[in-house]
Order: sequence, then structure tokens, then C-alpha cells
Amino acid sequence: MRVAFAGTPATALPSLEALLGSDRHELVAVITRPDAPAGRGRTLTASPVKIRAEAAGLEVLTPAKPSEPEFLDRLRGLAPECVAVVAYGALVPPAALEIPPHGWVNLHFSVLPSWRGAAPVQHAVLAGDDVTGASTFQLEAGLDTGPVYGVMTQTIGARDTAGDLLDRLAVDGAGLLIATLDGIEAGTLVAVPQPEEGISLAPKLTTSDARVSWSRAAIVVDRQIRACTPAPGAWTSLRGRRVGLGPVLPLPEDLGLTAGELRDGGREGVIVGTATGPVRLTSVRPEGKPERTAEEWARGLRLRPGETFE
Repeated sequence: MRVAFAGTPATALPSLEALLGSDRHELVAVITRPDAPAGRGRTLTASPVKIRAEAAGLEVLTPAKPSEPEFLDRLRGLAPECVAVVAYGALVPPAALEIPPHGWVNLHFSVLPSWRGAAPVQHAVLAGDDVTGASTFQLEAGLDTGPVYGVMTQTIGARDTAGDLLDRLAVDGAGLLIATLDGIEAGTLVAVPQPEEGISLAPKLTTSDARVSWSRAAIVVDRQIRACTPAPGAWTSLRGRRVGLGPVLPLPEDLGLTAGELRDGGREGVIVGTATGPVRLTSVRPEGKPERTAEEWARGLRLRPGETFE
């Protein structure tokens, strides 16, 4: 089957690699977001998918909007029978959806209809879900509302960050995407409408969402930080400056700390109070400085008795 691939970040690379290695499907082009400013110098940088596609000698399309007439004309000229989508990052208009006979098939990192939206993995960790997964579905105008072709599940580990979980889902989901394309080509796979029950939404987490509220229970603080790792990056503030936070470890004992109160634990790092019990910091990123262990940070900071995160 003639297939085009639409994706942008590194998360999409396992699926692109799977398509490149497929004997059953001909990859005719790759669609990705235009080069964007990145890094401190805000230098225009190609997406990971564009870099890999060009290295493979593929034609790369980078429309500012997939509704552009020039893009639609080129897609018609390529005549893909299906477009496979993984984290493309732009709304696809009906005019583009209608071009391939088998439509656009999206790999989404949740078990639909749970966690429709831009940040399904982060919200699954934030909510304390035990299991998540990935779904392939027919892209349509609604937000992740199309009928589902296939589903796989993945257990969420007690210490998984959103980044850990997404890395695993990206690899395992690539197999699901290829199996879905195989089934569509063979005519053995039919998409099933999503149930009307169990719908939940997963909007993008913002920097404000990533600010830790120490007045919450330790288990909630732990989930929030893991959900925001690596992006947008959990943070708090001390002495008027931002402090980025790596994952924390909830501790079983009650040390009598108030919410946000800090205690230098020596080789045990830094202990912080929450609404229900303490957590231990593992790594921090002081504003304008590189990441370091909590122990190193505390040694240079010289914490004052009773000092708290703001």
C-alpha cells in the first residue's frame, strides 16, 4: 500500500523506522511541521522526523498549514492510499483527510476514549492510572473521536515519568500502527466507533500546571512531578528564584514538616514536607544553572531552619 507519514517529534521516529523497514508498504513522502526556533539561540531547527526522512532520501512536505492549496495538490499528486499519523502537531482539514482512499490513520498514546488530546501520557500519570496504552483510529474533524482500528495496553510503573512511559509506547505503538496498516490493506480490519462512556480529555500541560503545590498530598505531588518530566518540567521557587525539580521519592515516616518546609537530609538529599508526609528530592535545576543532585544543591545553598518553598 502506498503510504505517506505525518509526524514531527522524536516520539514519531519508531513508527517512521517501522514503515521504512516494512516490505508491504511503500513510503511515498513524509509530512512534518516547518523548521522552528529552538535552543537559547532560537536557531531554526528541523524536526527529528524531517532529519530522518531526508537522510532516508524521502520527499518531505512542510506546510505551515495542511490546508494550503499547494500542499493539497502535491498530496493528490503523490496519491497515497493512506496517511499514517504520529504526533504530527497540526489540525488536518477535511480537504486533506479526503485525499487518500483509506484516510489518515492516527497512532494515539491512550486507550480511547480515555485521554483524548495533546498530552494523554502526562494525564495518565497525573491521574494515577495503573494502565494506559495506544490506539490506532481513523482521523476525523473531532478531537481524537474517530473509530478505532486497534488497541494495545501498557502498565504504568510506580516510578515511571511521562517521558519513560512515552518512550515505551512509541516503540510498542509502532508495531500496532504497522499491524493496522497491514489489516487495512488486506481488508481484514474494520474500525469500530468509540464508546460514549469513559471519555476524558488531556489538554497540553502548561508551565503553570507544572508548578508544584506542596499543600497537596505526597502521592499527588509525586504524580505531578513525574507527569511533568521531562516537559514542561516541574518547578517550585525558593528565595525568589525558580527551581526545577526531578522526580521525588515519597517517604513513609512523618518527620513533622509543614507543607513546603525543607530539611537538609545530608547524604539522603533534601526532604520536603507536603500535606500528608515528606518527599525526598533527587535532582534539582536552579534557575540559570545546570541540573545537579539535591545533595549538591543543598550543600551550596545552606538551607536555613524552617525555610520553605514559596
